[in-house]
Amino acid sequence: MQDARTGGRRAARRKVATPVTHPRRETPPRSRSPRRSLAAAAVLSVLGLLAGLAVAPLPQPGGTLPLAAADAPHHGDVQELDVASDVAAPVVSHESYVATTGEQTLVAGGTNVDWAKLVLVEGDWPITEENITFMMRWMRQENGADNWWNRNNPLNNGQGSGGGSGLGSYPTLVEAAYYAAENLQSGRYPEVDAALARGDSADATAQAIWASMWAASHYGYGTHWSSRPYEVIEAPPSAWGR
Repeated sequence: MQDARTGGRRAARRKVATPVTHPRRETPPRSRSPRRSLAAAAVLSVLGLLAGLAVAPLPQPGGTLPLAAADAPHHGDVQELDVASDVAAPVVSHESYVATTGEQTLVAGGTNVDWAKLVLVEGDWPITEENITFMMRWMRQENGADNWWNRNNPLNNGQGSGGGSGLGSYPTLVEAAYYAAENLQSGRYPEVDAALARGDSADATAQAIWASMWAASHYGYGTHWSSRPYEVIEAPPSAWGR
């Protein structure tokens, strides 16, 4: 059962609370906020900067690098990239090579200088100009320049040639070079071996061979020894076994 008082108050409140109609005001359109416009412009600037960084190439070591107009994003433009001073350039390695004088090269050359070098190679002595000069003078005293390959025995070596007096011969000049080095390192010529190992004086090595037992005349202890410039003369291919 409803409370009559409550129902009467509600009815009265409805009557009192009847809405009042007011005339409607026209609201002018709101203009865009300046603050919101600035924020939108900032966002567009950031996006433009990020797009430019994505297109731009990575910096290369070595400082500022101008790019050719043809390589730039827009024809006619030139870009410059600044690189930090602490960026190190990559290390480039260079291979090194050492050239050695081999037997085949000397045999192909075929001259008296090549044979002198071949003796030095067989004895593992340094191929210096002083050592070559000594060898050329020595060969000239033994056989003469024009026929230095006589009997394929340029130094008139008795070891391995079949002639103890040095009048023997070898099959080729290659064997002659081997036995010449072997004889000089046999222990009978230590001063000559040591002088060739130094390789710094043709005159000192010549004095060592004069004082040795290689030649009974001892080359007159230098009086029969010529120091004039040597000539480069080629031997016949057959003397080399070619």
